[in-house]
Amino acid sequence: MTTTPAPLPVSPPAHRWRAPAAACTTVVLWASAFVSIRSAGEAYSPGALALGRLLAGTLVLGATLIVRREGLPRRGAWPGIITSGVLWFGLYMVALNWGEQEVDAGTAAMLVNIGPILIALLGARMLGEGLPRRLLLGMGVSFAGAVVVGLAMSGHGGSSVLGVALCLLAAVAYAAGVVSQKPALAHGSSLQINTFGCLIGAVACLPFTGVLVSEAADAPLSATLNMVYLGVFPTALAFTTWGYALARTTAGKMGATTYAVPALVVGMAWVLLDEVPTPLGIVGGVLCLAGVAVSRSRQQTGPTDEAPAPATGAAALSDVPGRTRRP
Repeated sequence: MTTTPAPLPVSPPAHRWRAPAAACTTVVLWASAFVSIRSAGEAYSPGALALGRLLAGTLVLGATLIVRREGLPRRGAWPGIITSGVLWFGLYMVALNWGEQEVDAGTAAMLVNIGPILIALLGARMLGEGLPRRLLLGMGVSFAGAVVVGLAMSGHGGSSVLGVALCLLAAVAYAAGVVSQKPALAHGSSLQINTFGCLIGAVACLPFTGVLVSEAADAPLSATLNMVYLGVFPTALAFTTWGYALARTTAGKMGATTYAVPALVVGMAWVLLDEVPTPLGIVGGVLCLAGVAVSRSRQQTGPTDEAPAPATGAAALSDVPGRTRRP
């Protein structure tokens, strides 16, 4: 059943850089996660890596929540928190970690990048968001770029049916988690929603506790540090900045923004892993970025235009958009 979306809050021009900056922070940190997962995944199994990452994220988010004295979100936020916690923080991370062990990086990238398309379709169906032509065009260009990047990254190994299924499962869980989180942000701050979402994801992954303890005893320090990094930055910080930006635009536009990730991964792998990109990979990265630029460009009118909410001082990442007045 389609619901009428809440109006996006409006802010003074001086504050409009905050939501784009939050989105950019998320994209950069999520791109860095692929490099860290590759390193930590050599010592940790998929479930153990997901649990360790979520525990680290929960500790950082929980401590921040206590220091800021934000408390619990309102009752209306909990359905979205629980759903996104189980699907996005829990199932997505385990499925993606496992899937990338079964298929090569290029195949995984192509399959997981179905997620933003599903987000736009689910957002239109479940949240009543529109599907502007610029968004559809930009997503088409970006997806083509993701496919090109995937082909450039593909190795000589085979792709198992299980691996393909896991990557598709990860894409569906990611899309469903984003769409379920969007309404929750009208009832609590991004910090509140993501703290308890991360906690629920960690609880869902508790069956991997024994494996995590066993593998941590034998894992090199570098792998454990990468796992902690994944929890602190691509999870605790990036999910909070994601929620802040998601509350101020449509789920479809935010999903399209993540198509910048493959382009950034190509660059990071070059710098950090000494993996020189192929000409095909560079072309794909440029297409990804071009598609994001088209999908995020402003339209003259329409309810799907992005409109960041006002925020001042230390409250920039914790204000509740539902409390701002209608434009």
